[in-house]
Amino acid sequence: MIIYFSFFLILLNLFLIYFINKKKIKKFFTKNKIETVHLDQLNDIFINKQVDQNLFGPKEDVIVKNFCIPPNNPIVGMTSDYEAWIISSLSKISNNIFEFGTCSGKTTYLMALNSPTNAKIISITLNPKNIGEVYKQKLDNNTALRNIYNESKYKKFLFSETKFEKKIEILFQNSLDFDENLFLDKFDLIFIDGGHTYSVIKNDSEKSFKMIKPNGIILWHDFVPGKESAKNVVKYINEISNIKIIKHIKDTSLCYYKGG
Repeated sequence: MIIYFSFFLILLNLFLIYFINKKKIKKFFTKNKIETVHLDQLNDIFINKQVDQNLFGPKEDVIVKNFCIPPNNPIVGMTSDYEAWIISSLSKISNNIFEFGTCSGKTTYLMALNSPTNAKIISITLNPKNIGEVYKQKLDNNTALRNIYNESKYKKFLFSETKFEKKIEILFQNSLDFDENLFLDKFDLIFIDGGHTYSVIKNDSEKSFKMIKPNGIILWHDFVPGKESAKNVVKYINEISNIKIIKHIKDTSLCYYKGG
């Protein structure tokens, strides 16, 4: 009896260890073909200037306008502050920007705050009243599908009724129905952070490859091996990396592609 009880305790401890560390364990066993690089490989603006012998700091190129969302504000699906700074910095050198997935409009607002005065930002999001038209397709992840519903509840956004709203055009449309042929080779920066189901991430990415300018940059959010809701993002990016040069930015969940 003691032996069985000891065996039970061992199994219980193993289960608890797995439950507490399941993300790290899944990440360990998830195959990742994407090279991780330092931020300064993305663009020269991120190369630090030398201030002193042992001190390096940011160049003027990456000093940005920013804001933070307080912890008590229940907004879902946001970028980290570091990721937001990267996107804001790239917006400073982008005149035409496209975003898949507006959500609360936090990233859209940062793009508008930091892009040139005459810049144009187009962001596509589902109309909350049409959310019932979204269905699971083959290979789609259930958690990612549920997140689409949770992140498509906004009719107004953080930038609404601000002076920067005039830079922004919102398309209330399912990106699966969006016609990318109207915007071929048009955008300097495209940010993909819409639905994370396989069908949507594949659709948004393939349309972005057509829409990006030569030397433009496509960014994907939520490349997190081992994270259930990001499972299809990781799967697709690993697959497409067989024919496209895609890299992961160290210490972020961002991947990027440079238009050729």
